[in-house]
Amino acid sequence: MELFWHRAFADSWLEADKQGRLPHAVLLMGPVGVGKRAAAAWMATQRLRPDPLTILPGYPFDRPELPDMRWIATPEDKKTIGIEQIRALVSELSLTSYEGHGKVAVIEPANDMTVNAANSLLKTLEEPPGDALLILVADRVGKLPATIFSRCQRIDFSVPGEPEALVWLDRVQPGTRWLDALRMSGGAPLAAIDALNDLDTNTTMGRDLSVLGQGKGSAVEVAARWAKIDPGFVLNWLSQQVKLAILATSAGRETADGLLIDDSVLRRMDRRNLFCYLDIINRLRGQPGGSYNVQLSFEGLLIDWADGLKDCGLTPPTDGMQLMTAGHN
Repeated sequence: MELFWHRAFADSWLEADKQGRLPHAVLLMGPVGVGKRAAAAWMATQRLRPDPLTILPGYPFDRPELPDMRWIATPEDKKTIGIEQIRALVSELSLTSYEGHGKVAVIEPANDMTVNAANSLLKTLEEPPGDALLILVADRVGKLPATIFSRCQRIDFSVPGEPEALVWLDRVQPGTRWLDALRMSGGAPLAAIDALNDLDTNTTMGRDLSVLGQGKGSAVEVAARWAKIDPGFVLNWLSQQVKLAILATSAGRETADGLLIDDSVLRRMDRRNLFCYLDIINRLRGQPGGSYNVQLSFEGLLIDWADGLKDCGLTPPTDGMQLMTAGHN
């Protein structure tokens, strides 16, 4: 199925190609689930084997299997893209094209590159060999070095409008609870597909936050349950809920679509402390897996939440991160 919200991007890319104005290095940005990887696969295919019938990126997509194509991703057994992967890519890009249409490399997510890996890519970004196209996909632009960011033409993908996204999702799987999944995913349609199976978990976690925020329940017991769920899922969900809580506490707003936290809880919390809390969550999200004690970290977050975030703005940022290494001292 075509990703219709990519139409403006696709039209612009095809026109630039027709006029011979394609860049050598691009950075695809936007929320997770908006279709950046599908766009990267489409760009690679259009460059190496142009198909006038395929005018838009589609879902689901496959990584192109082409002689002049390299797709660099984070290895399953690691958390980063290492310098060895990038060095091998740079070496291969210097070779002659097999089919005579140049070479294409996709790096995703580019924000997973180590500092050394990113540095080894700089010269290639500045002066790509031959007729090469480098496509970098970033889920978290803030983790990219400024040197990488400045050397790419940036393409920002936004989520489609909710009504249009729901029409598209209903074509994927008719008669499904897409509205809840879409709102839970921040409006990103492909993320909503992944979130569909997690709706019950999301509802339960939202109930947990509401109960704790009302001064009831046990933060330690909730943390023990949450620690059995994938930590990345929990932290991403919690970050999204706090963002929605910040939106709901904006002047003139009573709620935000997708927010599962009871309004009475938010009335106990200062908006500035919500921003502080979000910063702590996102710092934790940026830590490599296995570098912190999950249950202790969740306990700290939930105890602060149950206390109404009263001390968040008073605690130095470094103190909020001490929980991450508590299990390794």
